[in-house]
Amino acid sequence: MDRYTLHTLRNGLQVVIEQMPHVRSAAAGFLVRTGARDESRELAGVSHFLEHMMFKGTTQRTWRQITVEFDRMGSIYNAYTSEDRTVYYGWVPQASIARQIELLADMVRSTLPEEEFTTEKNVILEEIAMSADSLEHVAFDFLQEKVFADHPLAWPILGYEQTVRDLARGQMWDYFQRRYTPDNMVLIVAGNVAVADVLALAESLCGSWPPSNDRPVRNLPAPHAGTDVKVVDRFRQQFVALTFPSVGSRDAHAETAAALATILGGDNSRIYWNIVQQGISPRAGAYYLEYTDCGAMILYGACPPDGVERLVDALRAEAKELRESGVREDEVARVKNRRRTTLAIESEAPYHRLTQLIDDMETHGRPRTVEQMLAEVDAVSARTVQEYLERCPIDGGGHLTSVGPRAWPESPGSTM
Repeated sequence: MDRYTLHTLRNGLQVVIEQMPHVRSAAAGFLVRTGARDESRELAGVSHFLEHMMFKGTTQRTWRQITVEFDRMGSIYNAYTSEDRTVYYGWVPQASIARQIELLADMVRSTLPEEEFTTEKNVILEEIAMSADSLEHVAFDFLQEKVFADHPLAWPILGYEQTVRDLARGQMWDYFQRRYTPDNMVLIVAGNVAVADVLALAESLCGSWPPSNDRPVRNLPAPHAGTDVKVVDRFRQQFVALTFPSVGSRDAHAETAAALATILGGDNSRIYWNIVQQGISPRAGAYYLEYTDCGAMILYGACPPDGVERLVDALRAEAKELRESGVREDEVARVKNRRRTTLAIESEAPYHRLTQLIDDMETHGRPRTVEQMLAEVDAVSARTVQEYLERCPIDGGGHLTSVGPRAWPESPGSTM
């Protein structure tokens, strides 16, 4: 039996099915290829706001009926918005998968009820206010704004208070009609399902959706270097980050970049032992930020304001040591073993396979077997890490972000 089925309806909707006959459940989700990077500056936050509105009512159901039906079938469900995608999913017992797909398909045809639009706008504004209370959230939004300046990746996923407050339902409706078209969406199903039944269901539920035949093109950002400072008096700690251009998730070095971030700044990492455990910073690490077409390697930490010089020097020292001496094979082996375990565990549950397939369809344009993903992990070595560092160095230049009560370092990029 072929484990995967890929089918495209006449209107362009892709259907991806992975059969897992040994399990008793199934998961389904709609991947919509739209996110914060597809918005204009004036509409920043519309993708995330629209995600909320998909739960608020259709021609067939009120928001209460949507919520009750999820619970009646025992669904583990949710949705999320990122810079490059919006996803709606549910995980149910095998017998309920048809009902789950029908509910999700109905949801993504929302009527955007006017009364719920106003109510949900206040919910989004409260989310933005709560995010402003987190040093890490404020710092990361500021980092994206400066590193990806003049590009849609600079917008926060939640949007800005002003853009959300000013957003009209008609503007959201226009965006919805342009972006939630079948030729910009993928229905993904994983679990104990019959392929013919899923395809018939997809055709009956989604086959009449009109396509746009005009999928927008995304522009590649040019990451900025330099220094930017944001003074925020209400925080007691200073957050600093060093950001360097990296590869996108479709690049052959993407798995190596992820491994390097873990070796440098994950659990039991060099930054953990040499910076956190040395009392230089209570929270420090490295993070590989990946999009389909670009990425960034971020070295970060938080500390009392008078300790930022020491922290930045320590982060740069770790990067320099890594570039000059490379990584040890035992470090690579440890990270690869953890990654293998994660992939093995995730391969056994329909929900986790669904999330993997969503990533695959967005980043690779096709599903990958667990064996293919493991082969990519196996290919990572000390040599590939060195190749990556030669291509994407992290021991000089880059972008320095500083956020907190101290105006450090003094620079033309300081923001109050």
